Amino acid sequence: MLDEEARVARQPVTETEARHANRGWWDGDADGYQAEHGSFLGEVDFVWCPEGLREADAHLLGEVAGRRVLEVGCGAAAAARWLATQNADVVAVDLSAGMLRHAVAAAQTSGVRVPLLQADGLALPFGDGVFDVACTAFGAIPFVADSGALMREVARVLRPGGRWVFSVTHPMRWIFLDDPGERGLLAVHSYFDRSPYVERDAAGVPTYVEQHRTLGDRIRELVAAGFVLRDLVEPEWPAGHEQLWGQWSPLRGRLFPGTAIFSCVKAS
Repeated sequence: MLDEEARVARQPVTETEARHANRGWWDGDADGYQAEHGSFLGEVDFVWCPEGLREADAHLLGEVAGRRVLEVGCGAAAAARWLATQNADVVAVDLSAGMLRHAVAAAQTSGVRVPLLQADGLALPFGDGVFDVACTAFGAIPFVADSGALMREVARVLRPGGRWVFSVTHPMRWIFLDDPGERGLLAVHSYFDRSPYVERDAAGVPTYVEQHRTLGDRIRELVAAGFVLRDLVEPEWPAGHEQLWGQWSPLRGRLFPGTAIFSCVKAS
């Protein structure tokens, strides 16, 4: 039996362990996550990050009307529903049945419905080159051990010239303790340690796994998958925004970035 301190560590796990842990985590935590963050994310809205940057203002996906759009790791699919209101032909996928249950409920209350599929981001159930745009806001990418394979899978389903935009925790955040307060200003980890953050139960079984990659790692993954990086957006903490979200806080956000948004296109 593991003691409380030994249950949280940065250590290697297998792809299978990571997949099982995170599917179980998001299925079990779906209700709590939506209760805590649902009002911030909205039912029909596309919020890229805890800083509150919205696609309606940022236009990172470009013109989506009439485009086939895939949301990977959609959670409760608020972003997909917003895209549908912009006349996109959108499909949303997620590995977690718990999160998709909330997506179904929100479709009923909002009246905005999009096709929902339970699917692994490493094995998307679509043909080659069928989408014009793919996107995710903190979905899928941090939770797979081989994120390079996920980039290749997204590239496969995009047409040449298709756009791929995703947000993740800014890699430099991994240097610091996961704390929104002053303790979170102390650098304690090596930026170059790619060991994932792992939570385990008392029996030692992983229950939550999140992966770290450096900025250079991400760019190399994208280039290897056939993408061209067009922009790297690091949203600044907006004045007057006082809401905490996990490790995100006004204190930290005013000093260093918490989110990185990669904007890419598939090479012709």
